[in-house]
Amino acid sequence: MAIDHWLLEQHHSGKHPPTLRFYRWSPPAISLGYHQRQYPEYWQHLTWQGQKLDLVRRPTGGRAVLHQGDLTYAVITSRLTGKRLEVYEKICEFLIQGWRSLGVELHYGTAGRGYIHNPNCFGTATGADLVLPNGSKLIGSAQLRRGSTILQHGSIRLQSDAELYSQVFGAESFTDVQLPQSLSVEKIISALVVAASDCFDMQINTQPLSKPEWEHILTHQS
Repeated sequence: MAIDHWLLEQHHSGKHPPTLRFYRWSPPAISLGYHQRQYPEYWQHLTWQGQKLDLVRRPTGGRAVLHQGDLTYAVITSRLTGKRLEVYEKICEFLIQGWRSLGVELHYGTAGRGYIHNPNCFGTATGADLVLPNGSKLIGSAQLRRGSTILQHGSIRLQSDAELYSQVFGAESFTDVQLPQSLSVEKIISALVVAASDCFDMQINTQPLSKPEWEHILTHQS
């Protein structure tokens, strides 16, 4: 997530083009929203398959997200007009279109009254989140702005471990996400890249970070 934040600052200063990024987590982690100060103390001592879970803070707001078996996307762009929710919808269109091409229909959630008091991002779905037809939340997203520059990133639930999820948020909070068995992470990313190219009307080139960029990010993070 330090890379997401760095890309935002680079694009804001005109040094980097708009970016679409996908990544996964190793070891698993719980990311806290930027303003989220209260969370259970035992989260600092959780393990899964012999690995200690990292506890990290996002540059964006929102509630805690368990990053295990999920896929994280990030969009860094600028000059999108409209109110906050309208910008969410403009960016989320590529997610809706990409998943539709895979045979999965998504729609926007509606936050219940319990959202403010729920520490679990996936415990409720707001108008910025995407849910499956059965009501299960598939994608939770959050934003950070620097003037007209926007970072929107989010977690796409794919294969959550029910036992670990229950340890973090409680057994009653786990809902299984029903997706077609044939969907691999690679196939999902490919579909989303094609959809992004179409929705944003742009050519997307794959470009790894250079060694100097990695060094800059590590320095920026510290």
